[in-house]
Amino acid sequence: MQNNVKMLAFDFGASSGRAMLANFDGEKLSLEEMHRFSNDPVNVRGSLYWDVLRLFYEIKQGILKCANGGHKDIASIGIDTWGVDFGLLDGQGNLLGNPYHYRDTRTEGMMEEAFKLVPKEEIYGETGIQIIWFNTIYQLLSMKINNSPMLEKAKTLLLMPDLFNYFLTGVKSTEFTNATTTQLFNPTKGTWAKELMRCLGIPAEIFTDIVHAGTIIGSLSPDISKELGVGDIPVVSVASHDTGSAVAAVPVIDEEDYIYISCGTWSLMGVEANKPIINEKSFGLNFTNEGGVNNTIRFLKNIMGLWLVQECKRQWDREGEKLSFAELEQMAWNAKPFVSFVDPDHHSFATPGNMPQRIRDFCKNTNQPVPESKGEIIRCVAQSLALKYRYTVECLEEILGKKLNVIHMIGGGIKDKMLCQLTANATGREVVAGPVEATSIGNIIVQAMALKEIGNLREARQIVKNSFPTTVYQPENISEWDEAYSKFVKLISAEK
Repeated sequence: MQNNVKMLAFDFGASSGRAMLANFDGEKLSLEEMHRFSNDPVNVRGSLYWDVLRLFYEIKQGILKCANGGHKDIASIGIDTWGVDFGLLDGQGNLLGNPYHYRDTRTEGMMEEAFKLVPKEEIYGETGIQIIWFNTIYQLLSMKINNSPMLEKAKTLLLMPDLFNYFLTGVKSTEFTNATTTQLFNPTKGTWAKELMRCLGIPAEIFTDIVHAGTIIGSLSPDISKELGVGDIPVVSVASHDTGSAVAAVPVIDEEDYIYISCGTWSLMGVEANKPIINEKSFGLNFTNEGGVNNTIRFLKNIMGLWLVQECKRQWDREGEKLSFAELEQMAWNAKPFVSFVDPDHHSFATPGNMPQRIRDFCKNTNQPVPESKGEIIRCVAQSLALKYRYTVECLEEILGKKLNVIHMIGGGIKDKMLCQLTANATGREVVAGPVEATSIGNIIVQAMALKEIGNLREARQIVKNSFPTTVYQPENISEWDEAYSKFVKLISAEK
């Protein structure tokens, strides 16, 4: 073990990315943001893409800023991103076109097409993954049905973090936590679901070998090292699905019966399990089994999250009314509570657009008072999201057959103190919020384990607990929230 080991984490979210430099002194971690950049999907002739080469340029800028800032002695690099999206390479290893964004409309109707070939129950039973429109399985089926020349020419499929790793090192591999998000992986067998691929006409040969979080896959290629003026820095395949990294940083040591919410554009809410939970209840309630560090399973629900708030702000910015998230939060606090509700996961909220109007339309169509002011709209979203968390808690307890007592909220979304307090109120449970930079921290601790600087995940979580503060929220006004919850459950039940 060394003192003052420096590690560099690249964390890509749905709207931005950053390079975070960590310093580990053997007892505590500290983080410094070296580079931040926007992650802007690009709409071209009706299709939505990731600007992948610009994003790779930003990775190199992050490394360069470290080098020029006196940090050429980086011990390792790790990259995490969102799940499901991918790039295709030809036989020479060249990228075949820009990777599509998971919110692109090409997956419309693809779930129904898939179920004609393989029943929904069989797809879930094979993969344990929540049936949701943007999964890799439906993206590839769309390409197959539409005779995509890219798919015909493809020799290799790499999920987004693995694609960036390939750009850095030349090594083609697929990391476990992200592989599980594709709905083309069998978590019980620990292998690609090749028979499912065959039934859907998806070419199994384009998928690479799977590596587990904490694998050093290679080092920066000579051309990258020369361009950036650094050495052959090792690249670690961390828990490359950002939620996998975030959950690794939950500051729990011997706690049991807790729930995590990785809170951001999406809210990923669930528990850690030692093996997949795939049964009639989990299928009926549409829960997912995604991979975690140490081959654990993140048994969770994907909830739309703060996407609705972000899209509202984006619309108001376009209209010339630029307000900060903090200002919007204060407006929401000042608005009357429990007037109207939305289901955050309603299909009308799934794609970019005029979100304030969509929220008004939802309330009008469900015979509720229509929120008009910005504060009323954000209040409607925040309280609805908190109530959706309560609904998810009850579903988890039904599946697991036990009481879950504490909620750990992690990630950038916990800057929204209103949402944290409303979550405690709605669920009637203590909420422990922190750390904010959970994804980057999880990325770093897996690098540290790969470098043998930290022995295991329990030790890593103790270091996280010692290094970063948390805030505790206690439930308030429980009876009022019980009444609101009854209305909310009737609303979402009627929408099904």
